[in-house]
Amino acid sequence: MAGRSELFTDHSSRQKNIQDIDFTTTEEPELEFDEDGTELSASKEELEAELEEELAKDAEGGAFRGGAITPDGLIDEDFEKELGTPSEDDASGEFSDVEKFGIVEVAGDDLYGRKIIVISACKLPSNKGLDHARLLQYIKHTLDKYVEQDYVLVYFHHGLNKSNKPKLSWLMQAYREFDRKYKKNLKMLYLVHPTNFIKVLWNIFRPFISVKFGQKMMYVNYLNDLKRHLPFEQLLIPPQVLEFDAQKVEKNKFYSHDGNTVREVKKAQQFGLSLQDLKKNTGKIIPAPVEDTIEFLKSSAGDEVEGLFRRCARVSTMKEVQEKYDDGERVDFNTYDDPHLAAAILKKFLRELQEPLLTFDLFEPITRIHYLEASKQLTEVQRILQDELPEDNYIILKFVFQFLQQVVSKSDINHMTAENVATVFGPNIAWPKGQANLASVEQAVKFALILLQNFDEVFLR
Repeated sequence: MAGRSELFTDHSSRQKNIQDIDFTTTEEPELEFDEDGTELSASKEELEAELEEELAKDAEGGAFRGGAITPDGLIDEDFEKELGTPSEDDASGEFSDVEKFGIVEVAGDDLYGRKIIVISACKLPSNKGLDHARLLQYIKHTLDKYVEQDYVLVYFHHGLNKSNKPKLSWLMQAYREFDRKYKKNLKMLYLVHPTNFIKVLWNIFRPFISVKFGQKMMYVNYLNDLKRHLPFEQLLIPPQVLEFDAQKVEKNKFYSHDGNTVREVKKAQQFGLSLQDLKKNTGKIIPAPVEDTIEFLKSSAGDEVEGLFRRCARVSTMKEVQEKYDDGERVDFNTYDDPHLAAAILKKFLRELQEPLLTFDLFEPITRIHYLEASKQLTEVQRILQDELPEDNYIILKFVFQFLQQVVSKSDINHMTAENVATVFGPNIAWPKGQANLASVEQAVKFALILLQNFDEVFLR
C-alpha cells in the first residue's frame, strides 16, 4: 500500500504543478490559429482537464511509478512492459502508409558531424487519414538507424492545426516510449517557429522531463537562426515553412534566411572549398585535414576506439582546430589526444566540401545502382570509379576508404561494422544538389557499403 500511496501523492503534486502554470504571455496574446483564423489551441482549462484525465489513467496503470534514476537523470522504467512491445513483423515491416507523407526525413549531418533528423508538422495529414500509433512506430523505426551515434532533431512546428494535431495522450505516450536509448545521444532538439501552444505544452510536460533533456531544447524563431548550427542548404524545409518564415520576417522587419551573406575566404582556408581550389592553394591532392586525421588515427590505435565516428567531439575544440587549419597553422592531433576529435574533423571536412567527393553528377548514377541485379551492381560501381570519378577525387576516396576498411577489420574491438561505418560516411561522400531526403541518404549509405565490402574489387586504379 505504501507504494500506491506514493504513486497518488506524486499524481497530486503533478496536478498542483499544472494549476501553478502561468498560461499568460505578453509576446503572443493568442495561443495559435489555423489558416482560416479559427482558434486552434485548447484553453488553459481544457488542457488542464485533458492532462489530468491522462494522469489519472497513468496513475491507475502505474505508468509514473518510481524507478531507478539513470546517469542521464531519467527514470529507468520498463517501457516495453508498460506500453507493449511491437511484434517482430511490425518492427521489420513496411511503413509505406506513413512514409509517403514525408513527415520524418534525414538531412545529412550538421556542422559538427551529427546526423540531422527533420520532422515537419505541416506534412501531417488529417487525423482521419493517419494512424498515430503507426506514426510513432515509424519515427522509432527511422531513429533506430541513427541513435547509436550523435544526432540532432529539427521540428518545424508551422502547419500543426486543429485537424492534424495529435492528442495530448499521444504526446505523453511518445515521450515515455522514447526512452534512454533515444535520449542519450540526442544532442539538440530545435523547435522552429514555436507558438504559445508549444510553450504551454513545455510547461505541462516540465514535471516529467529531466533537466538534462530540457537543456537540449532550443527555440528557433527564424530560419536564419538555424544557419549558426546547421548546413542550411541541406535542410528539408517544406515550402509552407519557407513562406511562413518570409511573412514573419516581413512582419517583424527581421533579416531573411536567404540574405546574400558571403563568408570571408581566408588565404589558407581548408574548410568549405572545392577540391580544385584546395589543390591550387596547397599543391597537394589529399587535403591536410584528411591526411592529418587519418595518420593520427592510424598511429594512435584510434581505429580500435569503441564507437569511432559515432561520437562528436567538443564543439569548441572542433572550432579551434578548424580555425587553425583555415589560418594556415599546423595541427598536431597528438596534443589533443582525442581520437573522436580527429574522426569528427574528418567527417566535418568532407561534409563541408563545396561538392561531395563523389560529385553531384554521379549522384543519380549512384542511386540507380540498386535497381540493377545484384550480379551487375559491382560492375557498375567499378565503371563509375574507373571512368567517371575525377582522378583527384578517386585518390582521396581510396585513401579514406582504405583506412575505413581497416576500421571495419577491427569491428570486434571498436564495434564499427561495415554497416555502421557506411551509415556514417555515406552521407558525407555523396549527396544531391539542393535538399537531400531519406531515400537519397539511404542510397549513399548503400553505395558506401559496397565500397567497404568490395574494396579490392572496385578500387582498380
